[in-house]
Amino acid sequence: TVGASAPAEDLSTRPDTVATAYAEARRCLDALGLLGRSGDGAAAEDFGFLGLLLAGDRDIPGFVDRTIGDVVAYDRRRGTELLRTLDAYFACGMSPARTKDELHVHVNTVAQRLERVGRLLGDDWQTPARVLEIQLALRLHRLSAPARH
Repeated sequence: TVGASAPAEDLSTRPDTVATAYAEARRCLDALGLLGRSGDGAAAEDFGFLGLLLAGDRDIPGFVDRTIGDVVAYDRRRGTELLRTLDAYFACGMSPARTKDELHVHVNTVAQRLERVGRLLGDDWQTPARVLEIQLALRLHRLSAPARH
């Protein structure tokens, strides 16, 4: 039975990445054991959000980063509102027409933002399994963000 982590990089400048990678692999190994998958192997991305539920030491920031980190980084770099658009899109039942009303923007703006989201998250971002993970990551991101006054 093998639990794996994402590749550990910058080992010479950040030796703590080895400990982080080990902890991630250990959580995957524990999750495999809880699922009765002896003799199998998996990495964090194989479990998606279930890894958060099954692992003893929940890596919420890691899950959020793996799931929507590219969108968060894009918004930070460019001052865009892709996260806000995603939240509204899901809250409006994945309806671009209702999303435009919620955000008070043109439907083409919603379409362009969602197209950018698709490029950042991958073509499968609207499949049921990915939607569930993205919605969970959005909620966790929102809950873990510092309050704005």
